[in-house]
Parts: sequence; C-alpha cells; structure tokens
Amino acid sequence: MGGDVNGSLAAADVAALVGGALVGDGAVRVRAVAPLDRAGEGDLTFLAASRYLPYFHASQAAVVLVTAANRTTEPGPATRIVVDDPHRAMLVAVQALYAAPRREPAVHPTAVIGAGAELGQDLVAGPRAVIGAGARLGSRVTLMAGAVVGDGVVLGDDVTLYPNVVCYPGTVVGSRVILHAGVVLGSDGFGYVPGKTGHEKIPHVGRCVIGDDVEIGANSTIDRGSVDDTVVGPGTKIDNLVQIGHNCRIGARCLLMAQVGLAGSTHVEDDVILAGQVGVAGHLTIGSGARVGAQSGIMDEIPAGTSWFGYPAQPRGEAMRMIAATRRLAKIIGALEDLVGRGKHPKE
Repeated sequence: MGGDVNGSLAAADVAALVGGALVGDGAVRVRAVAPLDRAGEGDLTFLAASRYLPYFHASQAAVVLVTAANRTTEPGPATRIVVDDPHRAMLVAVQALYAAPRREPAVHPTAVIGAGAELGQDLVAGPRAVIGAGARLGSRVTLMAGAVVGDGVVLGDDVTLYPNVVCYPGTVVGSRVILHAGVVLGSDGFGYVPGKTGHEKIPHVGRCVIGDDVEIGANSTIDRGSVDDTVVGPGTKIDNLVQIGHNCRIGARCLLMAQVGLAGSTHVEDDVILAGQVGVAGHLTIGSGARVGAQSGIMDEIPAGTSWFGYPAQPRGEAMRMIAATRRLAKIIGALEDLVGRGKHPKE
C-alpha cells in the first residue's frame, strides 16, 4: 500500500465504519487488506462477484465484506460484514486502516523558481523541481523530483505532480488534480500543412486546461490546442499511456482506460467510458454516457447512452451477432473444405 498501517480495527468497528451488518465475532481484529485468495489472519477482504466464490470458500481472511446474498454462504470465513456495495465499503476501510503518506512542506535546495512566480502556502518542491517565471501555484501543491511547471502555468490547490511531470507553458490545472510520473501536458499537437518543400508545422497557441478532481496516469500526454483549447472536464480519470490530441474536449466524470488514443478535435461528452486501447478518429463526437469496448476503432459519431464495440466500432448488439455469425461460418467453411478434399461436390 502507499501509506503506513494505522494499527488495527475490530470487526465491529469496521462494520460501524462502513454501515454494515456484522455476522460473527465482532472482536476479531484486522490490520491490513488483501485479495480473497491471499488473505490470511489479520486481513480484511471483500467478495464482490459470484465468480470469486471458489476463492471465498477457501479464504483464510479474518473478515470479509459481502452482500446479503452471501451472508450465510458456506464454507467461508466466519466473520462477515454485510453491505450493499463491498467495493465501496472496502474503499472506506482502506482509508481508515492506512495512513496517507506524510507531507512536509519544504523547498529542496536544488529546486529552481523563476522570476515572478507566485507560490501558495505549504509548497513541497522536491529535488530539481522547476517552477517557471510567472507561474501561479495554489496552496498545498506538491512537486516531486524533476517535475517541471513551465512559464505562466497555473496550478490550483492540492495539486500533486509525481516525478518528471512536465507542464508546458499554456497549461492550466484545477484543484485536487493528481498527475502521475511522466505525464506531459500542453506539448504541441501533431499538426502540419503539406508544402512543396515538406510539412510545415501549424503553430499551437491554444491552451491545455485540466478541470478540478482529475487524475491522469503515468506517461499520458495531452496536447495543447492549435487555435482552440484542449479541455479535460472535472472529475474525469485518465489511465496510463493515454494520448489526447490537440483541440479535444472531454467532459465531466469520464473514464479513459490504458492506451486510449484520441485524434485531434474529438469531442467526448460527460460520463463516457472508453475501455483499453480504444482509438478515435478526429473531429468526432461521442455522446454522453456512451460505452466503448476494449480495442474498438471509432470512425463515426456515437450517440449518447449507447454501447459500441469492434473494429470498426458498431453498436454492441450488432458486433456480437457478427462475431457469432463468423464463428458459425468458420465451421461451415471447414465442412466444405472436408468435402472438397474428398473430391465430392457440396450438393452430392
């Protein structure tokens, strides 16, 4: 875990903390959390789906968070806490069991601070962190080793930049944003005009604007706009190795999973989920609440509230029927090949 263990909690205390119903010995204590298949004495774990029941039956966990459906399921750990949502209950318990890493405001001697930079209260700036001229930082900003905040960049309150994050000039970051190691915000987009002597670069003068409560995974990149801004809405979460092109606009509370790529000027509306390795052609709109399955290639507009899958992506129901038909066709072709191989006509 990222923090230190606070101590231990009795099962009865965990039940009260998560608002669950205790089954079994309330005096049993937990000191850590672990997955069902590896949990042992002193561990708290959870059962969230029936497919994990074999692990539950063999688990040596001290306490398990379960739904009402598994209140009396046997065999399994004797002490259980019945909750509506084991995932969410586990989140609450983890926060109680593990202390957040200690934060000591300080500026390392090797950090560089440019002229006119405005620094908020309780700044942490690690070794060789750089704050550019005219940058404006809110309160309780943390810049870990090698993080670079370019000239004129704006960071809100409670922002954390992990090692080697780079925010180019023209970047604006809201409050309570987490940027994991290697994130690059505000670099030029991939835009060129073909000419007689080669490809002429399109100047990028737009900004890269990140809303409040956004988290961006390691080594993800978000380009600045060319003439418009590139925008990521509040509450959106972006996984590792995601590329977002220039002038893209992503709404609120979206989930973009690993290796998603958005070509320039893509518009992703609120509450959209793009699973791993989804690719989106440029200048398209993905409607609010849409879901796109892993490795899909989006080449057309996606209506709000729909689920799409495949390459090229299409409505999920159609994609599943095509896959099923292809599997049936493979068997038919195999039978035809057998007949041809025996020298027989298919109609014989």
